[in-house]
Parts: sequence; structure tokens; C-alpha cells
Amino acid sequence: MGQWTLGDVVDAIADVIPDRTMLVCGERRTTYGEMAQRTRLFANFLAGLGFGVHRERDELDNWECGQDRVALIMYNDRYPEVVVGALKARTVPVNVNHHYTPREVAELLDYVKPRAVVYHRALGAKFADVLPSPGCELLIEVDDGSELPGLGDAISLDDAVAQGNPEHRIIGSPDDLIMYCTGGTTGRPKGVLWRQSDTYVSSMVGADHESAAEIHAKVTGNTGPAWFAVSPLMHAAGLWTVFSGALAGLPVVLYDDRAKFDPQRVWQTAEREKVGLMTMVGDAYAAPLIAELQRRDYDLASLYAIGTGGAATNPKHVSALLEKLPQLTIINGYGSSETGNMGFGHNRRGSHRETFDLREGGTVVSEDLTRFLEPGETEVGWVVRKGRIPLGYFDDPSATRKTFPVVDGLRVVVSGDRASLESDGTLRLFGRDSLVINTGGEKVFVEEVEAVLRAQGGVADALVVGRDSERWGQEIVALVQRQPGADIAAETLLSACTSELARFKAPKEFVFVEKVRRLGNGKADYRWARSLVAQQDKLAVQP
Repeated sequence: MGQWTLGDVVDAIADVIPDRTMLVCGERRTTYGEMAQRTRLFANFLAGLGFGVHRERDELDNWECGQDRVALIMYNDRYPEVVVGALKARTVPVNVNHHYTPREVAELLDYVKPRAVVYHRALGAKFADVLPSPGCELLIEVDDGSELPGLGDAISLDDAVAQGNPEHRIIGSPDDLIMYCTGGTTGRPKGVLWRQSDTYVSSMVGADHESAAEIHAKVTGNTGPAWFAVSPLMHAAGLWTVFSGALAGLPVVLYDDRAKFDPQRVWQTAEREKVGLMTMVGDAYAAPLIAELQRRDYDLASLYAIGTGGAATNPKHVSALLEKLPQLTIINGYGSSETGNMGFGHNRRGSHRETFDLREGGTVVSEDLTRFLEPGETEVGWVVRKGRIPLGYFDDPSATRKTFPVVDGLRVVVSGDRASLESDGTLRLFGRDSLVINTGGEKVFVEEVEAVLRAQGGVADALVVGRDSERWGQEIVALVQRQPGADIAAETLLSACTSELARFKAPKEFVFVEKVRRLGNGKADYRWARSLVAQQDKLAVQP
């Protein structure tokens, strides 16, 4: 059986349904044929400048990358085109969270060391002080309709595509990489290195196709309604949704996120495009979408499922969606940048599932990481995946060895979640075994926020914990101990956080305490902190 690159799959689809719509974003509609051609041109533009592979996969350790990196600081519009074009050039596209501050983006680019950066014009203006990053030789600017000035020495994406050779076809390898940067559990993003073939099979409903004819047969008969990726493509889950639909031959609608999230525009788009499946990020999206459904009616007869991932969705919101749209199946996705898309839970009107059906390779190992658990065992172990998993973390051998150990002779990826296997083989999750707060689909490492707070004048100590939130899944709360005689205000601390960190990392509440409690070994007493926060009846400050 043959392994495939994403670019080769796109080209194979374009060979048989070139005029079918592949992507819709705002006013832009792109057919499979147009996508295949434009990505080939972009790839050849990069290759003509010497971008590509410099060391092949078999010469490298799992945490090494022998290909040039291309960082994407982009909105959803044209994001898949740049990803596929970069992959066809045998370069590695790398997602950059555009909600980060310039300092955070600079740190991430210093880690990734991209040779090129592709960005929307408005985001180029936001990060002008840190672009180009050291070692970056090429800036590519995407027109977003803004009136902001572009960066000097940048070439437009359209000009780059126009300069590509339309005839040459670069032969890629299934070993060529794609990198997903994730906040993880270390306080700084890590680049997860996936072989293209593995991420296609693990997270994009792909397969090791015998031939292009197998792809042709799959897509020509797949004429269902469009999918709608409301979630941002700069996160892996959003990108997986797009390619799961598009590489199966379905039209995919992208939410045009150049403007602030607008639930009315989401439902208007779903109605206009007659979408069948829609994806979102937990409560941060569910709550305003439900409020809009309760405000007015939309013709959503074609909508058969809503997928939610990246953050938990409150059961109350699930029930409200099913009440308004009783034909729906709510699909709770489970996975991470490290594990891929590895499990689903389904809820329908009148039925509720608390466990997840695992995809191939998903299972649970014992707490001591020595054996695989059997269905029905009562031990709470670690969620892992075997088989098609990432190679490791870019430029981090220690973290690679820790997160990708060998269990009973098989290499696995440890998710960091605690769980058990039900007797029917489904997964029961018990929670994250780390100090990560998942707020609105964004991962926040508490020590990063604590470091900012403790650096402020008048602050003696600080702890940061998460608290359940109907809107965000979890929200960040800071416990702050003032210096004797200091009168530092919550507003001052909030300003300090938002000036140094992405806004989603800033606490929603500041609780001032006489003394931050620590254990005998000096480590923070997070159990005490969470208990104290749970007792608070109102916010000290609401950003």
C-alpha cells in the first residue's frame, strides 16, 4: 500500500473533479483545480529560491528537521493554500498563534527559525517590530483588504504565485514534515513533528491508498453537503477539519476571521452555504451561538452535526443546541497536537455519552507506563496512542524521549490525560495531569502567568489556577499576596499581564490573600488555591 503526501492527494482529486468547489471563505471560492495549480506555482516559487530539503529523514533523529520552515501568521483566508503549497515545496509549514503578543511571537520564531514568514497584512503591522525574525530571508504578505501599510521588502502572495513555474512538479516524500506548534505543558510552545503520511491517516480520515484510482472513486461519489470550519485554522484541530472534508472531496467553508467573532454571521453563512457539519471550540463559541439561535430563526435543515473540540463543552450548552436543532448529533472530539484526532463522543437528543470511541491506535497504559490496560480494568492510567504518531518535538530530545516512550516494545505518545477503558473499549477521561488551563480552546501554562505577576512591584507572591466557566470552559484566576504596605490594584496587574502575554492568558479574576500558601518543599499548594477560588462569590475585576 502506498503512503501519500497531502499535495499529491489534492492533485489526485483535482484530476477528476477540477471544477468542484474545494474552499469558500467570505467572497472567495476556490475549486480543486485552482487549488492544485496555485499550490504548485507557490511551491515552485519557493523551490526556485532554494527552499526545500537539505537533509533527508533517514539521516536525522526524531527531534531534528532537515527541511526549511515556513511560519504562518495568518487568518483563515488562504491558510490551506499556503499550507499545501509549502508542503509541495518540501518545506515545513508552522502555525503561529496571531493572538500572541509581539514578544511571544518573537520567542516562537526564535525557536522555530523559519526561513520564510507568510502573514496577512494587518498581522504584519501588529508584529512589525519582530519581523523579519533572525534568519528569515523571505516575507510573503497576504492581502486582507486592510488599509494598513505593508512591510518593506515583502512580496505579495499573489506575486509569488505568479512567479512560480507552472509546468514543474516537485516530487515529495511521505516522510516530509508538517509542524504543529502547541502550548503543551512546558509554558512555551513546542513544535510537534509529524510525517505528512501519518497526520493524513491519523487526523484527516486518510488512508494508505493503493493508487490514485482509489482516491478518484472516493471523491467522485462523495457529493454530500459542505463542512464549515468555524474554529481557527492556526490550531491543529481546525486544520484537521478542513482537510478531513476537503481531502474527501467535500466543499469546506472557512469562517472569515479577519473580523471579530460574530455568531450572527456564523449562522448566516451556515444557512447560505447549506452546510452539513460545523465545527467550533467549546463553550467560548457555543454560548454566543446558542444566544443567537434563541434570538432569531435560521434555515438549518441541512445541518446534521456539530463537532466541538479544543475545549470541553458544557452539557447545558449541548442540551440547548439539541433543543433548538433536534436533528443534530453533537460530536465531542478528543485529541491533541501530539496524539492527533483520536476519539469521539456522540450526543443526540434524548441520549448522552460520557465516554469516547477511540480511533485506531488509541488506548490506555498503566500509571507506571509498563503495560497496556485491558478494557474493563479499574486502574486509571494514561491515555496514549500507538502506530501513526509524531516523530517528536522539534529541537528537544529530552521532551521527545519523555512524551514518546516505549511501552511493552511499542513506541507511544503519552497525552498527559488520565483515563480508564470501559468494558466496551470506550475511553473514560478523568482529567489533565498537569498545570495547564484550557480556556476557550487556548492552553495556558500557569507558571508563565505567575512569572509576570511576581515580577510586578508590590507583589510578594502569586499563584494561578483554573476555575470552571460556562463561557470559556475554564477561566484563569490569580491569587496575589501583596508586599507589606503595598497597594497594587487588580487593574494594574491586568495591564501588566496583557502587555506581556496574549490576552487569553490574563486572569479573569484577582484574589488578594494575606499569604500565598506553599508546601514544606516550597512548591505551590494548588489544592488550597483552587479551594479558596471556589469560595469566591464575585469577581474582583472582570476584564
